[in-house]
Amino acid sequence: MIPPDANAAFVAAMEDILDVYKRPRDAGRPLVCLDETSKQLIEETRTPIAAKNGQTARYDYEYERNGVANLFMMFAPLEGWRHVKVTDRHAAIDYAHALKDLADMHFPDAETIVLVQDNRNTHKPASLYEAFPAPEARRLAMRFEWHYTNPH
Repeated sequence: MIPPDANAAFVAAMEDILDVYKRPRDAGRPLVCLDETSKQLIEETRTPIAAKNGQTARYDYEYERNGVANLFMMFAPLEGWRHVKVTDRHAAIDYAHALKDLADMHFPDAETIVLVQDNRNTHKPASLYEAFPAPEARRLAMRFEWHYTNPH
């Protein structure tokens, strides 16, 4: 049942995703879910106290901020496969390179990769054109069947 406050975009996206998830496994058309997150990088400022018999090592709560890493999380549930690509930033070009890796390194023999992802402003075929010359961007874009999760 669709919640009463849901809108048309939510319903359309949800129906599409549920239909995709009902499909049987097809090795020529692997289902890959993609999302990303960031992780703060920290550096210890003090040497931890070594572990003793029956105790774990002890770390001071003090740390130094050391930037942020972006993590592209890719998961092919029907293939039993997952991969994390770490980048220095969250940008359309980084997303495009993650898709190129999916197509050319991880699933080179797939005729089409069924891609399920959220609808961030960088998660679109245009990102490929920002990163690569038009012929390469088009080649990559044609390797994917694009599906977006419901808007928030």
